[in-house]
Amino acid sequence: MGYNNSTMTAATNTVGCVEYATAVLGDKWTPLLLRHFMNEPTVRFCQLQELTGGINPRTLSARLSDLEENGIIVKETKGSINRCEYSLTKKGQDLMPILHDMQQWSTKYAPQTVSQN
Repeated sequence: MGYNNSTMTAATNTVGCVEYATAVLGDKWTPLLLRHFMNEPTVRFCQLQELTGGINPRTLSARLSDLEENGIIVKETKGSINRCEYSLTKKGQDLMPILHDMQQWSTKYAPQTVSQN
């Protein structure tokens, strides 16, 4: 089957449209972190660290900063500087159906040996 310029352009545009989503969700930890917002309106740093298990605090801090910079979450300081809560923005809430679909797909197709954190 040959490819013409219009086919290649359509394919490039289709792939290009997922680049931003991949940039936001494409690392190991970000989808695992975001899933904790599915049932909780706000989550604290220490909660995320405990619930995610195995994440280095620097990595957690970097991922949260990236999500905040991308407008997915908002950080709010409560009382002292050491008590921060994170919540989803509208943009972040719009990611929840995608994460739900990823969860369903993983449940259906993941090998039994894969840990389901």
